[in-house]
Amino acid sequence: MEAEAFDYIVCGAGSAGCAVAGRLSEDTAARVLLIEAGGNDDLPEVMTPSQWVHNLGSERDWGFVGEPNPHLNGRAIPLNMGRVLGGGSSINVMVWARGHRADWDRFEQAVDDPGWGYEAVLDIYRRVEDWHGAPDARRRGVGGPVYVAPAANPQSVARAMLQSAADLGIPVYQSPNGEMMEGPGGASINDLIVHGGQRRSMFRAYVYPRIGQGNLRVLTDTLVTGLVWQGTRVVGVNVLRHGKPHTYRADREVILSLGAIHTPKVLMQSGIGPADALRRHGIAVKQDLPGVGQNHQDHVSFGCIFEFSTPQAIGNGGSEATLYWKSDSSLKQPDMFHCQVEFPVPSDATAALGVPVHGWTMFAGLAHPKSRGEVRLSGPSPHDPAIIAPNTLSHPDDVRAALASIEMCRELADQKPLRDLIRREAMPGPLDTTSMEQFARNAAVTYWHQAGTAKMGLGADAVVNAKLQVYGVDNLRIADASVMPELPSGNTMAPCVVIGERAASLIREAHA
Repeated sequence: MEAEAFDYIVCGAGSAGCAVAGRLSEDTAARVLLIEAGGNDDLPEVMTPSQWVHNLGSERDWGFVGEPNPHLNGRAIPLNMGRVLGGGSSINVMVWARGHRADWDRFEQAVDDPGWGYEAVLDIYRRVEDWHGAPDARRRGVGGPVYVAPAANPQSVARAMLQSAADLGIPVYQSPNGEMMEGPGGASINDLIVHGGQRRSMFRAYVYPRIGQGNLRVLTDTLVTGLVWQGTRVVGVNVLRHGKPHTYRADREVILSLGAIHTPKVLMQSGIGPADALRRHGIAVKQDLPGVGQNHQDHVSFGCIFEFSTPQAIGNGGSEATLYWKSDSSLKQPDMFHCQVEFPVPSDATAALGVPVHGWTMFAGLAHPKSRGEVRLSGPSPHDPAIIAPNTLSHPDDVRAALASIEMCRELADQKPLRDLIRREAMPGPLDTTSMEQFARNAAVTYWHQAGTAKMGLGADAVVNAKLQVYGVDNLRIADASVMPELPSGNTMAPCVVIGERAASLIREAHA
């Protein structure tokens, strides 16, 4: 049977993949196939903001786990990732964080292309957003597909965090996505993708409105198992659909948007990656790219937990306030990335310290960790799981930054606005340096922002060029967090949308 043909095949319906598929399908003459391994998103756990945590560990989560890490006292930490229409944007905490000016300027420098610089990206964000906050014509957009608004009616602990930050001399802004991320940082109520009390994922923003179009087809419960080759050209994909093998042909391009774990996995199992590693698994080498699976990065955080003096409600999914600040005034941009969560979130190890029933967490995070990990193959079969070695806290500078970030949390909590809401500090408490370092290694968890494993660049370790095309391969692009040369400051959903938008524009230009 001849393979069914499309012009474009987008593999993965996450934040970037939905943006790519939605934009490409605007041309009603283009036949677009969007493939998702997970299922439908029309579920209370997805659509109701307060229920997001129930997606973790469910069938909507890939359930990745990192390798045991000696730098975390041998702990193997969960690395949740969305497996549902919308990907991470359907199971995350709904925070819209666009990154710092310096992040995008580094992207530009990595590929020597101003199309990735801050001013160009700002234009994309203006096109993307439907902003419902304080007007800012230079930085915010209105009428775009992505509904964004400040967290409505934030809880008292969120407001107290901003007041405490101000007491420490940290500027407070109306939004974390405007002027605040062009300078030294600050504190703000979060911007969220919540509309009318429901999550508005990137699937709902980009793809759902076009479901009725005859030129866009969406397949769920369909696992991409490999690329179909014709010489050096990728001409389609092999999949397992409801457990049965199928092949789909791409007459123009295949776009991988499978995320920082499965994008490098599919590349390597299709013959694109470090040649020696592929040969060890009996995989024929199509293109030797040593950077595939390398440069794994993730935002790491440490839960500082406090007990409320009186029980407090949880609002907007529980993450309403954020703070970006410098541990050293000489830095060019914030290196500390704090996220407040209105319930206690210990790690597997710190739970043993005792968790208050009525408490809240200040996640002390690192905006720009220097530790680097990798994704490797365990075998040649699509059913062989990827081996993920994040190497969290392997770089000594990350340990130093972790201690500074934790101390900032404790200092914030000691200011009167927050202190008035707190009965006690449950963890870490006042510890000496050695004990605090041990707390950091035991408390470390992921912010779920894995990236970098098929990075964009000009060097020998790069996987894609500035146009997101895989080096040495025709008709194949990557559009997801794996192409990020470095992590942005903050959550990765919004930057992934930019990557998807940029990919769609580049593809349309190439086939105009």
